[in-house]
Amino acid sequence: MERREVIARLAQTKEDEILLARVYDRIRTAQERGIPGFTCFLTQREQMLASELLRGTEFRFFGGPETAEREICCYLPEYLDDTYLTGDESPVAALRAVWQDDAPLTHRDVLGSLMGAGIKRETVGDIYVRPGSFDVLVTREIVPYLLENLTSAGRSRLHVSRIAISQIAVPEQKTRQIRDTLMTLRLDSVVSSGFSISRGKAADYLAADKCELNSMPCRKGDRRVQPGDCITVRGLGKIRLDEVGGTTKKGRTAVTITRFL
Repeated sequence: MERREVIARLAQTKEDEILLARVYDRIRTAQERGIPGFTCFLTQREQMLASELLRGTEFRFFGGPETAEREICCYLPEYLDDTYLTGDESPVAALRAVWQDDAPLTHRDVLGSLMGAGIKRETVGDIYVRPGSFDVLVTREIVPYLLENLTSAGRSRLHVSRIAISQIAVPEQKTRQIRDTLMTLRLDSVVSSGFSISRGKAADYLAADKCELNSMPCRKGDRRVQPGDCITVRGLGKIRLDEVGGTTKKGRTAVTITRFL
């Protein structure tokens, strides 16, 4: 199948088409020339699309820590190994910002300050916020600009420095485990249980295109959810169906769901 046909099949929007064409060109050009090649940071949905587009070719994703959600797509020729991605020449760099006051900055505050500095979202990877400091992954070329221009977040003055990717401090992810019984493993039913909302409200979120199943948009409330599937609902957060147990006397199915806080 021709590249254009594959992109047309995968893309759901014009933005998808532009992004996938850019991913394909960068990775395939690097492969043909035998040089390193990489994209901007991709969301998990975009990574899934890129994986389908590049199926059968050599590539990988990298975003710093193993738990990273936003990652670049890259190609490394045979003369380079994985240490290239964490070294000084890596296309990805890590910055740490610290502040002296007691302001409880949030992920939204940090992202807002980055966007306010005039950079594009695609140049920013995952952001790890802790009391008094945050670490952020960015594309290497914008590091000098951020070191000079990222001076504040919220009302706090920032001191920003570059750190090694290995020095990134990943905060412990807070979660809550939910045990419930469901009449069905439909998507709307799992969303209802995982976020403690009514089935009707869950259906409203799906109809409004606010739900993603395994990083792909999904409006089908009757879509069956499998153990290990992750569901993200804009405005509510993220859940994962961990276990599906036995059936109760009333015909309901026992489930264990993790909600990420």
